[in-house]
Amino acid sequence: MQDRFVIKEFYSINLHTLYVLYDRVTGVHYLATERDTYDFSSITPLLDENGKVVIKKCNL
Repeated sequence: MQDRFVIKEFYSINLHTLYVLYDRVTGVHYLATERDTYDFSSITPLLDENGKVVIKKCNL
């Protein structure tokens, strides 16, 4: 069985890391921030240029 949530992308900025998480069930993408290893301090749906939640099925 595959994990429901996977890390699609990540970016290091100073001492923090930003992650784009992907929900394999719904197709929703989330933006999460990390302070320590997998200690997510915030998570929010990722929005497109029109302010709509990014929902796009991927083969991950």
